[in-house]
Amino acid sequence: MGIITILWEKWTEFKRDFYKITLAAMVAPLMYLIVFGLGIQTTSHGEPYLNFLIPGVVSLTTMNGSFNAIAQNLNVQRLYEKAFDQVMISPTPLWQFIVGQILGGSLRGLYAGSIIVLLTLPIRTGLIFNGLSFLIMLLNGAVFSAVGVVISFLAKNHADVPRFSNYIIMPMAYLCNTFFSTDQMPSGLREFLSALPLSQTSGMMRSISAGEAAGFTGILILLAYLAVFTGIAFWFIYKKKNL
Repeated sequence: MGIITILWEKWTEFKRDFYKITLAAMVAPLMYLIVFGLGIQTTSHGEPYLNFLIPGVVSLTTMNGSFNAIAQNLNVQRLYEKAFDQVMISPTPLWQFIVGQILGGSLRGLYAGSIIVLLTLPIRTGLIFNGLSFLIMLLNGAVFSAVGVVISFLAKNHADVPRFSNYIIMPMAYLCNTFFSTDQMPSGLREFLSALPLSQTSGMMRSISAGEAAGFTGILILLAYLAVFTGIAFWFIYKKKNL
């Protein structure tokens, strides 16, 4: 019941701010597509650059949608509304609170990514988005929702979350196989970037959209990231309980 309660909270928030959430999910990705996709007439890997760009933009949109849905709101609830104190004394198991937050954030990321998929359908690029694509989007959203939960615990004030986003999330959005391939990056940096969750998501989304098989290694890597950050989130909230 605890997980359902958290999801109901996220659903209520989504209904209340539906237009704001939808517009926020559309504006930046559309600018990327217009500026990079339509403004730069070139090819990548022997195909139109737009075909390379769209899967990357969908991937980073799920990342941004999930992280932003959790990190900022949860940080405000913890520091200013003292909502965590209420969770501590409620009968809701703490692990259900964390899982509910991660599921809610991943669904928000899936929604944001799905909007971009729908908006790009009229372009008729021939790209393929199937059930596995949406599963990967959901999993990528879960990873960055878990990251958002951890950051909400680490943040000391309201400004810390935007700082983390500027230092970590934004560079990943540009460097992790989204706007250009990491294949041409210097050795060492290339391997580091390729191992990051957004790079894995972009690579799998791009393979599926091209009609190729997506390696399940990427899914295992995303699951590993999800397990690590979820475990850290559990540690933080149970540590707070024992203080």
